[in-house]
Amino acid sequence: MAVHVGLSLMRDDAYRAAVLPLLEQGVVDALEWSFDQGWGTDELPQWIPPLLDHYAGAGRLWGHGVTFSAGSVDGESRHSAWLDRLAREVALRPLRGVSEHVGFMVAGALDAGAPLPLVDGEGARTVLRRNLARLAAVAGVPVGLENLALALDADEPWQQGPLLAEVLAHVDGYLVLDLHNLWCQIANFGLDADALLATYPLERVRCMHVAGGSWWPPTSDAATGFRRDTHDHAVPAEVLSLLSRALPRCPATELVVLERLGNTLSELEAEGLRRDFFAVRERVEAADHG
Repeated sequence: MAVHVGLSLMRDDAYRAAVLPLLEQGVVDALEWSFDQGWGTDELPQWIPPLLDHYAGAGRLWGHGVTFSAGSVDGESRHSAWLDRLAREVALRPLRGVSEHVGFMVAGALDAGAPLPLVDGEGARTVLRRNLARLAAVAGVPVGLENLALALDADEPWQQGPLLAEVLAHVDGYLVLDLHNLWCQIANFGLDADALLATYPLERVRCMHVAGGSWWPPTSDAATGFRRDTHDHAVPAEVLSLLSRALPRCPATELVVLERLGNTLSELEAEGLRRDFFAVRERVEAADHG
């Protein structure tokens, strides 16, 4: 089966203008929709629902949550409210799968605003298994988890793959292998890419993410800075190379998604996004025919 190349759909006008030429050319095979990005705000822009309906009708719409906080101990309040909204979402249109992130975002009243890494252990695995099972019961389709970019120390990148393997097996779930996230850890800790890849359950990869990011401080580089998964710059050559290396090792892959935040796109950067899309597509097609 050929691997599809898709986009992670954003709501804003800058993103719409950037990807419209790709949609008009018919080269976007699938969409990944972060359905919870608009919860609690105004209605969706009018151009989005028809697009979602089109890809859902073709069986090529994937759901990707960002605020569930799968690694949080919650009880009822946050997770139950989120899952109620998800139930309404999946009733609107069929999704091929629903994924989230392996970390945690909230702890009691504290909200980090983005997923943070979990320290591996039986407690963390128990929480993830429970929340992933709840997610699967509501979604009614296969569910998955995405690996994180941030690690708290040099040992943690080696723990994430085995953690994901165990909790995903609990629901026969899939891995969203985010290659820029992986490269952040490779760059920040000086790790061997092939060795780190080998720690992940690659047979469970159904979706890959490709993105760009930034260095901190902004004037730094790979020799002096810290790599962050900010989705606000072009895809690095190293991530494209990692895509070519990962695809043959992940035989169940169905989709490669290009991620970019729409509010980071000037007119010039919109052209760069389209170049990135075709660069990803070229790598995928080469792997399909390799």
